[in-house]
Amino acid sequence: MAKTYLEIVKYMVEAKFNIEGLVDKPDIIGAVFGQTEGLLGSDLDLRELQKNGKIGRIEIDVQQSSNRTAGKLFLPASLDKVETCILAAAVESVDRVGPYEAQFSVDKVEDTRSEKRRKILVRAKELVKKMLDTGMPDSKELSELVQSDVRASEITTYGPEQLSAGPDIAASEEVIIVEGRADVLNLLKNDIGYSIAVGGAASTIPKTLIDLATQKEATLFVDGDRGGDMIARSILNVAEIDFIAKAPDGKEVEDLTRKEIIKSLRTRIPIDQYRVIGSSQPGVQRFQRQQREQQPPARNDSFREQRQQLSAQQPAQQPAPQPQARQAQPKVSTVMEKEAPQSDTTAIPGIDAADFEPASKLGKEAKTDSPVLQAQVFSQLSISLDELSGTLRSRLYDNAANVVKEVPIRELLSEIEASEGIYAIVLDGVITQRLVELSLQKGVKAVYGIKANPLTRKFHDITLYTKEQGKL
Repeated sequence: MAKTYLEIVKYMVEAKFNIEGLVDKPDIIGAVFGQTEGLLGSDLDLRELQKNGKIGRIEIDVQQSSNRTAGKLFLPASLDKVETCILAAAVESVDRVGPYEAQFSVDKVEDTRSEKRRKILVRAKELVKKMLDTGMPDSKELSELVQSDVRASEITTYGPEQLSAGPDIAASEEVIIVEGRADVLNLLKNDIGYSIAVGGAASTIPKTLIDLATQKEATLFVDGDRGGDMIARSILNVAEIDFIAKAPDGKEVEDLTRKEIIKSLRTRIPIDQYRVIGSSQPGVQRFQRQQREQQPPARNDSFREQRQQLSAQQPAQQPAPQPQARQAQPKVSTVMEKEAPQSDTTAIPGIDAADFEPASKLGKEAKTDSPVLQAQVFSQLSISLDELSGTLRSRLYDNAANVVKEVPIRELLSEIEASEGIYAIVLDGVITQRLVELSLQKGVKAVYGIKANPLTRKFHDITLYTKEQGKL
C-alpha cells in the first residue's frame, strides 16, 4: 500500500489547473500519475516515490461551473530542492484529463521549513522577553521586599474585641481608624504603625475603638466609595473623631500607594467642616484642593488704617458726649457711612442696643473698656466674615479690632488654646459647642461664623453671630 502521509514535509508544490469538461478528483490524480509514469525514470516515478515515503498524498481543490473544472493541486515532498522542482515541472506536462484538454501551471514551490523557522523565532522572542520581565530583582528591591514583610508580620490585636492594629497603637498619642485588617496591613507596610481596624461591622462599633477616640487624637481614614461614607456615618454617631481622611475617588485604603496615603492624611478634614460639606467626594476633594493651593491672604489692617485716618482728620477739640444719652456710633470712613448711615448700634450685625450700657452706669470702667465696647469693632468683624467667605480660614482679633493671627480652620482650636488676650474670633465655618466653651475659657467676647450647630444652652457672656441666622 502506498504511503499517503509524510512525517517530514520539506517542500510543498502548489499548481493550478483548468480542464475543458467536468471531471472528478480521482480523474485528475490518475492523469498526473499516468502521464508522468516512466517520464523521469524509476528514481523519480511518482508511484515509487510515494511507496518509499518521498512524496505525500496529492490533495485536489476542485471548483466546477459551465462544463469546466478548475482548481488547485498540492503535492508535498521530502526530496531535495532540485528533485522537487523536477517533479513540479513534470506536473505541468499533464495536458489531458480523460477525454478533455487540461492546462497545469505551478504557482510556487514553498519551503515549509522557512515558515517553521519564522514561528520558532517569534516564539523565542516571546520567551526571552518573558524571562527578562520576570528576572531576579536587584538588591534594593530585595531589601524593600524583606522590610515590607517584616513590618507586615508586626501586626497585632488590641482590646478585648481583638481588633487588628499596628504595634504602636498603645504608645502613640494619635490613632488612625480604618475599616479592615488589609487597611492596617497596608499602612503598616508604609511605616504607619498606630492604625486600628473597625473590623468590618459598621453597625456595631467596638467599645475599644470608642475609648481610643476619646483618649487620643483620632483620624478616621475611609475608602473613597459609598461603603466608606456608611462607615464614617456609623462611627461619627458614637465616637469622638477629630479628623476624617478619604481615599481618592473609587479607591480603597488597602490599595493605596505610599504617596497616596501621605497625601490623603495631610489633607485630612476637621470633623466640624466634614459635617458642613457632607460626605460627598466632590466636596471633600474641593476642601483638600483648597487646603493645598490656598495661600494665606495679607493681614487685614484696613480698620486700623481707617481709624488712624479718622484721627488725623478730626479737629483738636471734640465736644464731650452727654452722659445721660446713649453713646453714638462714631464714623470710621466714608465706606462705613454708606453701610451704616445710622449711629444706633442696633444696625450693626450681631449687636443689640441692650449690649451697651450708658456711660453713667459704667463709671470708671467705661473709660478702660470703651474701645472694646465700640460698635465699630463688631462692624469690622462682620466685614471680616464676608472677606473670609469661601477660604476655610479664621482670624483672631484683639480688643482694638487688630488681626492677631490668621490660621486655617483645622488649626483654630489649638491656636485658641495657645493664645492669650483674644477678644473676638471670625471663621469661615461652623460655630460648635466645643468652640464656644473653649472661647469662654479663654475670655473671648465674640465669635462670628457662617452657621452654628445646635447649642445645649444659652451663652450670655459671649456674643455669637452667624451669617445665616444673625445673633444667636
